[in-house]
Amino acid sequence: FYGLAYTPFNALEPWCGASLNNVTEDILLMSQMTTRLRMYGSACNQTQLVLQAIQDTKVNMTVWLGAYVGDNSTVNAEQQQWVLDALQIYGTDHVSGVTIGNECALFLRTSGRASRPRRRKLTFSVFGYIQFRTQLAALNLPKTLPVGTADAGSAFTNANTLAAGSDFIMANVHPWFGGVPIEQAAGWTWEFFEENDVAISEAVSNKPVPYVAETGWPTASMTPENATLGGAVAGVSELQTFLDTYPCQANANESYYFFFEPFDEPWKVQFGGVEPYWGLFNSDRTLKDITFPTC
Repeated sequence: FYGLAYTPFNALEPWCGASLNNVTEDILLMSQMTTRLRMYGSACNQTQLVLQAIQDTKVNMTVWLGAYVGDNSTVNAEQQQWVLDALQIYGTDHVSGVTIGNECALFLRTSGRASRPRRRKLTFSVFGYIQFRTQLAALNLPKTLPVGTADAGSAFTNANTLAAGSDFIMANVHPWFGGVPIEQAAGWTWEFFEENDVAISEAVSNKPVPYVAETGWPTASMTPENATLGGAVAGVSELQTFLDTYPCQANANESYYFFFEPFDEPWKVQFGGVEPYWGLFNSDRTLKDITFPTC
């Protein structure tokens, strides 16, 4: 894979049960599949745990660090500070960039009439770049790290200020949520990304580098009625089809993408449907009944 979208096990507040041992095992496993990771947040010391594990194992791995953006400005500032703290400790050798926020514009759009906190969330994501870049520059790091954001693939079209303020944009492009039959999923992903997100990145003056932040396929659903969406069907065999038709072709096209995701995430049962079941591996780190393509 070009890259994987990774959240350490138990890196959730207020519990914060992530451990260096577990993260190290994940890094060793994922290093056999990719040389790049993207993260979503910095809570529970996860940024330092990941960079420490890479340093300890000496694997060939770089990370796009993440700082979560929510409705609480204090928490947002803490998230960014934790990233800065980690960079001061570990440097930039294994860091490719920093992503501020994830799906802020999507949540703004899908919440109906946007509340003031949600508008503030999007504003923080856009204008937070400026403040964060200033703080980043003050560290006098050996290289300049690009700063950008991640959002739904369709969100950049309606909120191109996100792209205009970014060094890069990361777009979540999921054929499952497009209701696409698995046989069409790989082609749909390519076309959607090119027609929406690549087009937006080329249209704004700063020309941010476009990435597919997430793409993948769920293998199960918590309830039968949510196991299908339009022509899309959740299943292990469907994931296998997507593996057989997307990663190698995307590599050949020199697409920058992060496969979603290495491991199932049980904590997402609160969201229902297919949400906990996007992993290549089960949550206990056993491989699902799939084979990886040889590109």
